[in-house]
Amino acid sequence: MGIAATGSLDLAYSVAKATATEVSAVGVNLILGPVLDVLTNARHQPLGVRAVGDDPQEASQYAIASLNGYKDAGLATCGKHFPSYGNLDFLGSSLDMPIITQTLEELSLSALVPFRNAIASGRLDAMFVGGCGIQNAGMNVMHACLSDQVVDDLLRSDLGFNGVSISECLEMESLIQEYGVKGGTVMAVEAGNDLILLCRAHDVQLEAISGLKLGIENGIITKDRVYTSLNRVLRMKSVCTSWQKALNPPGLPLLSQMHPSHLALSHKAYEQSITVVRDNDGLLPLSRSLLQEEELLLLTPLVKPLPASAATKSMMEKGSSRAGGLHEKWIHLEKGAIMSGEGVFRELGRAMARALHENLINRVSGIMIVTADANRNLYQTGFTKHVAMMCHMLRASGQKKSLVVVSVSSPYDFAMDKSIGTYVCTFDFTETAMSSLVRALNGDFVPQGSMPGTMRKSKKVSKTRQQWLVEDYNRDRDGRGLDELLKTLARSSTPSLPYLTTSAHSFELFNTSVEESHFVVRNSSTKALYGFVATYTTQGVGAIGAIFVDPAKRNVSIGRSLHRRAMRALLQKQNVKTLQLGYTFPGVFPGVPIDETKSWFAKVGWDTQFPRRLTNLAIEELGAWAAPEGLSPSIQRANISFDLIHGLDNGESVLNHVAANAGPEVVELYKYALQENKTCGVVRAKSPSDALLGSIIICVAGSRLSTFMPALQTASAGAEVGGIIAPIVAPSAQSTLVLQGLVYMGVRQNKAHKAARSVLTWVLDDAVDPLAAMGFEVQQAFDEITNSPEHWSGLI
Repeated sequence: MGIAATGSLDLAYSVAKATATEVSAVGVNLILGPVLDVLTNARHQPLGVRAVGDDPQEASQYAIASLNGYKDAGLATCGKHFPSYGNLDFLGSSLDMPIITQTLEELSLSALVPFRNAIASGRLDAMFVGGCGIQNAGMNVMHACLSDQVVDDLLRSDLGFNGVSISECLEMESLIQEYGVKGGTVMAVEAGNDLILLCRAHDVQLEAISGLKLGIENGIITKDRVYTSLNRVLRMKSVCTSWQKALNPPGLPLLSQMHPSHLALSHKAYEQSITVVRDNDGLLPLSRSLLQEEELLLLTPLVKPLPASAATKSMMEKGSSRAGGLHEKWIHLEKGAIMSGEGVFRELGRAMARALHENLINRVSGIMIVTADANRNLYQTGFTKHVAMMCHMLRASGQKKSLVVVSVSSPYDFAMDKSIGTYVCTFDFTETAMSSLVRALNGDFVPQGSMPGTMRKSKKVSKTRQQWLVEDYNRDRDGRGLDELLKTLARSSTPSLPYLTTSAHSFELFNTSVEESHFVVRNSSTKALYGFVATYTTQGVGAIGAIFVDPAKRNVSIGRSLHRRAMRALLQKQNVKTLQLGYTFPGVFPGVPIDETKSWFAKVGWDTQFPRRLTNLAIEELGAWAAPEGLSPSIQRANISFDLIHGLDNGESVLNHVAANAGPEVVELYKYALQENKTCGVVRAKSPSDALLGSIIICVAGSRLSTFMPALQTASAGAEVGGIIAPIVAPSAQSTLVLQGLVYMGVRQNKAHKAARSVLTWVLDDAVDPLAAMGFEVQQAFDEITNSPEHWSGLI
């Protein structure tokens, strides 16, 4: 911003070329610059004076001048921070991700202008993609650098950039809390980034590499994707370095040779950047407004010197020479004071002004206050305004109190505050900048700098569709997290959904006839589970038996990522002839709950037009229930007989009957029930000729089968549930009566075992009405959806 304040594009080019020549001399060949952001939201921004200003065309001109300077010195360049850090809204805590809320059309007219122009120049080698969020009508992105909508679509397709894309540092706290480093790394690559930035911790870098490997194993990252990035990076290397150049930088001799001319350029740039925003009282130069015998009080904020400054070097030297020296005191002050809450400093500023400084202000003729990003350090604002008010009151009583405010960072501190009559900006607080300020205040030269651009108000932006990293479910690692996720879902869902009585154990059968593969989306850093999907394969049927996502993490494509991984796993099995949504055993979700819209599944590719309805019913007060009048005589007239069997040895005819009239997972359910001799049994309905007409499973309260069928459990103490499960009736003229008879036998068994409720599960389609006539009430209804594998041929 200081360079733009000079008004000289030639100076911008010269400074950039000098900078690039110096860093190149010590072996650096890529610079993360120029900054291409347009500061359309000037207040409370971390970007500050790194941006040119709030005018898109001016930002473009200075960025391209700097770009040419870097390139002409032989450096590779990287524009930043795409799509913009200059228009962020900070909503919530410091851990929350700042967001852009402008539409793409609005961005295109302002923030994207410098990016588009720099790309069109043909000299931009790389682009740094930021970590901000985007939220508007057409885009919902949590972290820009993790979104293919931002990288592949907006940057590459829309703006035509074919260079290297570099992600924001994935060690951001908000990103770690949201996705974890593993997930973030894979999402960054999948989004289209070629270089992934991890700045500090070695263990975090190892975690990222592990995530990258897992992403390839998941099929999210392909070999072609890796080679695409590799070729882009190699192309960038070829234009900025070689082994000969990299291994033989010119070093100190060249730096010593350049030093005099570059120092002169530095002084020139700083002096031309000094800007007098207002001098309403004609106080400048101070050599004219203050007499030699009058005193000037200088009040400065506590700021950390820049890393390369002489002040830092001095403190380091003193700190190393004695324990408890200035350096240690500085560290203590920095952590204990600067990093504390804003409210502390606001009160500090007022207290200082009231106490010590009031006596000093009364004594002196002139006061100069230095501020550094007062918009983000509000104690400076409060302090300055309090002193300004005191000076105004003292002047009103006839005393001479000249007040000069100097901003040494953001010029927006008091740009609009007319109560500050004399306001000067330096845009920087290096020793050279302060030396130029002294010369300007003394009248050695007339400051010619200007405020860059014009100040404008900001608009909003946040979240997007992402590709999440999906991992295999590990019961030891993820079981507790899955239980916690189920509890969260129970708290946020209607009671008709089965989360309250479901546990992590409900999804694992350990059945040799059922192949099961379950997957999770998890935060590898915090260990939190964000989503879960269960898949099962039995005799040619591949099914998603459950899929759910933490309510706080919905609408950011966790479900889509889980679904995609589950479908890939099912389609890779050679024997799968049918794909199914919903599973009977385990029966947490026999299908898609009708309370939940099927449109989501339609959007991810399912043909949802012809579902099969499965219903769970219940008799709530079993003790007061009585069979409908006429039911028992009707069964007797039809000569239908019933018997109860246990054990697989007696179950061959039943299993054959179930296999002929239901899916293979229902056969496995019956096998399990027959094996549970003490808690489960199967009732058979037979014709007078001993032909098998139908069957049903009956279980007592607390049976092991209820672990896999949450509808058979209760969350209320003393309300034991008897189960009547999966009535299978062969088609015939008597099928309704056979069904009612089987259920009647089940209810009698439940009453005999003192159950308080009787729950009937897996009732097909039109069978609900005759059972409702028996006194059953609908509890939950599900739609089982089936598609052929050919419908999903494009997924593998």
